[in-house]
Amino acid sequence: MSRIVVTGANGKTGRVGVEDLLAHGHEVLATDAVGRAGHLSIPELGVPLLVADLTDYGQAFEALRGADAVVHLANIPAPGMYPPAVTFNRNTAMNANVFLAAQAAGLGRVVWSSSETTLGLPFDTPPRYAPVDEEHFPLPTTTYALSKVVGETLAREISGWSGIPFVGLRLSNVHVPEDYAAVPGYWADPHARKWNLWGYVDARDVAAACRLALTAEVRGATSYVIAAADTIMDRPSADLMREVFPDVPLTKALGEHETLLAIDRAREVLGYRPAHSWRDHVGR
Repeated sequence: MSRIVVTGANGKTGRVGVEDLLAHGHEVLATDAVGRAGHLSIPELGVPLLVADLTDYGQAFEALRGADAVVHLANIPAPGMYPPAVTFNRNTAMNANVFLAAQAAGLGRVVWSSSETTLGLPFDTPPRYAPVDEEHFPLPTTTYALSKVVGETLAREISGWSGIPFVGLRLSNVHVPEDYAAVPGYWADPHARKWNLWGYVDARDVAAACRLALTAEVRGATSYVIAAADTIMDRPSADLMREVFPDVPLTKALGEHETLLAIDRAREVLGYRPAHSWRDHVGR
């Protein structure tokens, strides 16, 4: 049994991640800047919440001290929620402090949430090719995306200094089952969600990816696209590309509803197998 710190544990993704780790026998320390000390918003998990501000290095170190690994999910989760400079400064501070604290505390692994936005989202400028994979990097278009690109650079350098493996998960648009009721509203206009090539990922699959990344045989700092196996649309993926991005070359033949955010590398290296889809929740 290993002791895992989960940052951002009171968020949508964090709560599912905590539940998954507990179900697989890990000891979990949950921490978040938001919440009432000693209480998660999913009380049946039975895990106390350490309230800590990770933009403060001392608090980040105290949160990680004594742990075996960290799953770092705490960040402002999207552009547009705060002024651009605030998003960049807070996310960069949190990532730097957690990474440096992991080195100082002697952790064995850092798994952290990077973002699909590092690949060029939103695709107002069409991607160079599709499916978009890890090599379509870095193309930040917002300070949020830039904070993640900086985070990946920090991970690479601190991993090199410390020898700690860092695994960055370039997460697609995270959904929980309650979100799927809105999915049919996307279908009428394929341009409405072209911004991420109609991608999404179920929070339960994100949790599985985090858990797999804790034990995957990796060295250095590596990053992987984490998305669902399908798109969020009810039309074939090739048809969507022909209509919305007719000049973007496809690098392979596509399955009917196959994701356009390539997850092949995550499958190969991490053993990632997305098991959840909106199609399990929404009738036609």
